[in-house]
Amino acid sequence: MDSKSLFRIANEAASRSYSPYSKFRVGAALLCEDGSIVTGANVENRSYGLAICAERSAIVAAISQGKRNFKALVVSCPDASYPVSPCGACRQFISEFVKPDFPILFGDATGTLVETTMGELFPHDALHELANRQ
Repeated sequence: MDSKSLFRIANEAASRSYSPYSKFRVGAALLCEDGSIVTGANVENRSYGLAICAERSAIVAAISQGKRNFKALVVSCPDASYPVSPCGACRQFISEFVKPDFPILFGDATGTLVETTMGELFPHDALHELANRQ
């Protein structure tokens, strides 16, 4: 599946966001190795620390479905005027399940997409470095 199609799916997921406090919708489309797509949306809580980002929402849903192998992640921020990358917590969370060359794309309201990799977003992943020493 091409990146524009995945972006449209992520954008649809953003429409299901629960974001009454920030008014900042985010959607994610996670392409699994088997060709299936799992989506996620940000879900806020009036206690901001209890919110979950769209990226983590999609990964949690995929893992809950028994999916562990992923091909790409696309994130849509339809309320942003520029492409917004995954936050630090999401970068750490995503890195648990993918390799450094894993493609991550993120886009804004205009459909402008930035293409990068997990390794570029999170270059010094100490936890993977520790795991490789065993």
